Amino acid sequence: MSELAVVFGGSRGIGRAVSQLLAARGHRVAVVSRHLEAAQAAVATLAGGEHVALGCDVSREQEVQEAFQSIQKTCGNLRYLVNAAGVNRDGLLLRAAQGDMVSVLHTNLLGTMLTCRAALRSMLHKQGGAIVNIGSVVGQKGHAGQCVYSASKAGLEGFTRSLAREVASRRIRVNLLAPGYIRTDMTAGLKEAELVRGVPLGRFGEPEEVAQAVLFLLETPYVTGQVLLVDGGLQLAM
Repeated sequence: MSELAVVFGGSRGIGRAVSQLLAARGHRVAVVSRHLEAAQAAVATLAGGEHVALGCDVSREQEVQEAFQSIQKTCGNLRYLVNAAGVNRDGLLLRAAQGDMVSVLHTNLLGTMLTCRAALRSMLHKQGGAIVNIGSVVGQKGHAGQCVYSASKAGLEGFTRSLAREVASRRIRVNLLAPGYIRTDMTAGLKEAELVRGVPLGRFGEPEEVAQAVLFLLETPYVTGQVLLVDGGLQLAM
């Protein structure tokens, strides 16, 4: 059965892989990116022809509201929401600029709160739904040089668990997926040969592998308030 899925950050990396998998499974997909052109390019690669592209900065409440109004008007109520939009500004805390700190927290944490709040109104009309927020293994374990990024992802865990409790009675499930090293543009500058030594499976993951886990959380009806690590066993070595 075709359902409407909204994927924030759906134009690249994990979000793009999620969008492609959902479309391949026959779902309608609304791909949302900060840049409309990027969202349109991603939609052009999806199977099927009922998908839409939108531009939205998730850290801006008005833009989030307008995005969901447009989705409601053109596509109807949604069943699935995936929050894959994120930024990082890695560096030692002593050298971190306040503007960069605010940008990371507003996009990674506040942005997810805003999209979830807006999506819930639509999901209530559908009498159920599922939300998957994309966190990170460093949100649980921490990592030097990623204090602000880690804080934003750790905040997502508390937010996800609390929201899952709030909306479970309305048949809405909320889960967090925490990837490790995944081969995307955000990890392109990392020294992969060195980092994989700490990964028990001995390699970086692929966005498509994370997408499979996202699909599991979206479609499995008796899982909510959970954190699923997709990290090749990285947490075992940290």
